[in-house]
Amino acid sequence: MADSIVHRGPDDEGFYFSGQVGLGFRRLSIIDLGGGHQPLCNEDETIWIVFNGEIYNYQELRQFLLSKGHQFRTQSDTEVIVHLYEELGKACLERLRGMFAFAIWDNRRKSLFIARDRVGIKPLYYYHSNSSFIFGSEIKVILADPEVTPEVNPEMIDRILTFNYLPGEETLLKNIHKLAPGSCVLIEDGDVKIRQYWDLEVPQSSLSLASAEEQLSAMLDESVRLHMISDVPVGFLLSGGVDSSAMLCMARGKTEGPLLSFTVGFSEPGITDERPYARLAAKAYGAEHHEMTISSKDFENFLPQYIWHMEEPVCEPPAVAMYYVSQLARKFVKVLISGEGGDEGFGGYQIYRNLLWLERLKSVLKPMNGSISKGLLRLNPYLKSSQIARYAPLLRMPFESYYHSGTSNPVNFFNQNLDTLYSEEFAPLVNREQSVSIVKKHLQKSAGRDLVNRMLYVDTKTWLVDDLLLKADKMTMANSLELRVPFLDHKILEFAASLPGKYKVHGFTTKYILKRVLSNRVPQEILNRKKVGFPVPYNAWLRTDLKDWIRDLLLDRETLQRGYFNRNCIERLISQNTALGGSYSKELFSLAVLELWHREFLGKQESPSRQSAFDPAPVL
Repeated sequence: MADSIVHRGPDDEGFYFSGQVGLGFRRLSIIDLGGGHQPLCNEDETIWIVFNGEIYNYQELRQFLLSKGHQFRTQSDTEVIVHLYEELGKACLERLRGMFAFAIWDNRRKSLFIARDRVGIKPLYYYHSNSSFIFGSEIKVILADPEVTPEVNPEMIDRILTFNYLPGEETLLKNIHKLAPGSCVLIEDGDVKIRQYWDLEVPQSSLSLASAEEQLSAMLDESVRLHMISDVPVGFLLSGGVDSSAMLCMARGKTEGPLLSFTVGFSEPGITDERPYARLAAKAYGAEHHEMTISSKDFENFLPQYIWHMEEPVCEPPAVAMYYVSQLARKFVKVLISGEGGDEGFGGYQIYRNLLWLERLKSVLKPMNGSISKGLLRLNPYLKSSQIARYAPLLRMPFESYYHSGTSNPVNFFNQNLDTLYSEEFAPLVNREQSVSIVKKHLQKSAGRDLVNRMLYVDTKTWLVDDLLLKADKMTMANSLELRVPFLDHKILEFAASLPGKYKVHGFTTKYILKRVLSNRVPQEILNRKKVGFPVPYNAWLRTDLKDWIRDLLLDRETLQRGYFNRNCIERLISQNTALGGSYSKELFSLAVLELWHREFLGKQESPSRQSAFDPAPVL
């Protein structure tokens, strides 16, 4: 089990066994390089811990625990958790500030206490049967146990294609689950109890814009300072955008060594190259900058590894770019800091602005007076015809019925062809209401908030944790790198959630308050440019260099024998993607990832027949 995640911890390994419990650990040494060996215990060896992550306020907590009489043998943040648990029990979670997944074995109570950080920065999977509870940072750990036989959960297929990732606590493997962010597990006396200890529910602040700006500036500065605490070199991942540039800017003066920055670009014609903006930021803040270029061949060659590392079938082409830039950074540093989370905290995606104005337009166009296209153009004169086609149908739908996430498209190919997408045998297992129920739950919970904050809440609970943070953790850890995300300090997220939506989306400006805070810090060329991210040109590659590969994979006999989809519908998807200039590239890549996942995680077993694939309890 430990060997399966050696990439997460190549520096050390450790084990603890006592009666019915066994703990294993692989270590990536960041804090207290010589003394942080795990599993780690308290003074009398009655409490043992395995811990992945960082506790950023551990020095403050250490002083508190010393004043209570606790004795320390190391300088690590891991030992702080052990003594904090001794002092406060399960309430220790309320005092921790950081990213973490940990398990504590209390030999006195014969109990196992497992917890995941508030936002879900660090992953934690588990398997529960009548005889055992198996957990780890990756699914591979669980599959290494001979008790576990991988079985596909067919009801999750439609959820994956609805979102292009898998939100919620289910995985595509039966009986293997994700522990939800801000949740913990207590296993004691044969009972397994899971509870949520934190949620992003805060009262709305009455702060003026000026006061909110001042407070946000101080909080960001503090968060970056805390996230830079390390006994190994720290670098910065630059995308050429506002958030990552802000992180680099605020790092100035907080380290004795040089600032190191890293980015990746593409040589594909017609694709926005982020490297000039990353160079601009690096030069502005005096960073030692490193960059690289990847090609369609690099993209194709990495896909099998992408599936193996991601473990969940996520349509996230930028993850490939993150893997390669992490590989570059690992030659220089052991910790990377990124701007992940700034969009979900402060309203950075254009869809937040567009849907806010769309909902306002609905009230103006009651009853509908004039064409939809003209109405949408009045809403936003910068909309393209393709965007009008995307948003126009939503004018006739209530917000709760169409909003899935900041990146979802209600009129994508799968939704438009739902009646013909799935095979006759598989269709009875498709339940679209069940697929979107995870988002409906979050929409109901956020019903009292303004529209912008509702969208941000949904995305923080779904898209952020189950796509972006999953990608960030898995791709950096694939290269034995720790990624830190200062924007996702829970104090900053709570503060952001307390602000009214107008502080985030103001007119046609997204991330309004954040851009005001950074107006004198980040170069204007970066501050005012359109959001791009890592624009991996996979849509062009799927129509050119990878055209034959995608067709051969999706129409391969082994793929079709799974019996999920109608061949004619998949052929139509491929041809329409070519005819429409790559409009359905995301759908094609989702199907490719899904098939490659089956081949990787269902082993070398014979492809199932249609009937056995859809049996209520298939063993594949």
